Amino acid sequence: MSGTLNKVMLIGHTGDEVKMNYFEGGGCIGRFPLATNETYTNRTTGEKVSNTEWHNIVVRNKAAEICEKYLKKGDKVYVEGRIKTRKWQDDHGNDRYSTEIQCTDFTFLTPKNESGGMSQGTQGTSSQPTQKPQQNQQVQEAIGEDDDDLPF
Repeated sequence: MSGTLNKVMLIGHTGDEVKMNYFEGGGCIGRFPLATNETYTNRTTGEKVSNTEWHNIVVRNKAAEICEKYLKKGDKVYVEGRIKTRKWQDDHGNDRYSTEIQCTDFTFLTPKNESGGMSQGTQGTSSQPTQKPQQNQQVQEAIGEDDDDLPF
């Protein structure tokens, strides 16, 4: 294979609010930590072990503004992007490295009414249970009616 691939797909929970940096000319960058968890059972002791890995997510421009508006601490999100390592110098002149995920695509996985920052009233949740059974009944009736007229 002659080509290379740098692709990351993560599903995790945000560890903080999105921190924004704005630049002259209208560009902006949003940064937030994302936690992914791994749970397994230790074969020798039989005890359950849980590890959390933290990822630094970087989102740019309009995507950053959308994340700032809708993502809250603790929300579940799918992030797709690529790994980028930056080199910089600290106050003492020592070389430091920071590995980040440059986000190219994302999907919010926390429902609106469960989001930490989205305060939905009970109106949205109280009307849903009455609509769902009616929809299910209509679907079941439609499936049962045309079984005899199948073309195959």
